[in-house]
Amino acid sequence: MPSIETQSQGLRRTIKVVIPANELKAALDAKIRAEMPKINLKGFRPGKAPESHIRKMYGPALMRDIINEEVERSTQSSLGDARLASQPDLELESDMAQVQTGNADLAFKVNVDLMPDFEPIDPSSLALERPVADVEEGHIEEALDGLAKSAREYAAKDGAAEDGDQLIIDFLGKLDGEPFAGGEAQDAPLVLGSGRFIPGFEEQLVGAQKGDEKVITVTFPDDYGAENLKGKTATFDITVKDVQASVQQPLDDEFAKKFGMNGIEALRDALKSSLARDNAALSRARAKRVLFDKLDEAHTFELPAGMVDAEFGQIWEQVKADREAGNADPDDANKSEDELQIEYRKIAARRVRLGLVLAEIGRRNDVQIRNEELAAALQDQARRFPGSEQQIYDFYRKNPGALAQLRAPIYEDKVVDFILELAQVTNLTVTREELRQQADEAM
Repeated sequence: MPSIETQSQGLRRTIKVVIPANELKAALDAKIRAEMPKINLKGFRPGKAPESHIRKMYGPALMRDIINEEVERSTQSSLGDARLASQPDLELESDMAQVQTGNADLAFKVNVDLMPDFEPIDPSSLALERPVADVEEGHIEEALDGLAKSAREYAAKDGAAEDGDQLIIDFLGKLDGEPFAGGEAQDAPLVLGSGRFIPGFEEQLVGAQKGDEKVITVTFPDDYGAENLKGKTATFDITVKDVQASVQQPLDDEFAKKFGMNGIEALRDALKSSLARDNAALSRARAKRVLFDKLDEAHTFELPAGMVDAEFGQIWEQVKADREAGNADPDDANKSEDELQIEYRKIAARRVRLGLVLAEIGRRNDVQIRNEELAAALQDQARRFPGSEQQIYDFYRKNPGALAQLRAPIYEDKVVDFILELAQVTNLTVTREELRQQADEAM
């Protein structure tokens, strides 16, 4: 019988197993005898090859099978029905070449984290406020105005260009008098005041007239996307080919037809529905954040160290990537790396805790993802890659881990909806602006 010793430290289990060489040899002998009648070797009648020959040819492979079976059997018998928080981590302590030849015992350790045993809060005992906002007439007018601006047309004008006018320009950018890649264009439309170009570019063209040729000087921002241009001062040779003013469009049925609507009232109704959906999404985002805060406060239990380490690793890699790209969180600017790691590890622990709480509530209440829900999510993912849809489907079918990542947010949303249905939720009417602000705070 193998010698099995289990050590416990919190949720971590370390299983030490030693299987004597004579037991492995006996198992190998039995497997060879069982396989002999099935093996056909050239030069021998079916099932009549000598045991010594079979042992020489197939012994190492059969021993590997036995070792794998013994590792799995010993691990399962030691853990019983325990729920695992991670895949077992195997540490071999023997010289496997000696083990496979029957000259050494098989000794190994298995490290694994167990799921914590805790009692989740009763969703019906939770009380929270959910901000809601009505769609007002002013919001519809604002949305219509935004559509008008996005679809505005321009006509040539006489005189100097003003903010809001569109210029048609040719330009050539230079560093130290030499043109640089990507710094040239012809017949480029530019709406003054749009902020499309680097700071200082558009401002120097206010007052320009058709036919003007100008040289302007600008400095690229330190965080500019092209590495060779960051912080550099450049000149642009500019030819103004046309100055155009925007033409006011009446918000009528003809305007609505540009957006596929039968008339202006149909367009208003569509905008109202869209704004209502936006409000509902913002409301849910805020309610979800409040719910998560309450769930986090209501649960205190030991977390699987491996899960926290893995979550922190993903967060920290993203933090480092953002810092290297110049997109670091401004709140992190004056903090040391040690301080940041402490803060982000707390965030990792919170995420793991909430994930376990949601999973346990979902498990106890049999929250399930329907096949059609997963299929719809997979279809949405495939649509993001036009022309490569079949490759996306094949990728997820062949990669269970990737499919699990696709399932995770669907399951989380279903459990959140389940909790919110049972919780004591009070709607609090706020303005759309207040709703946006609260939703931003929830991100």
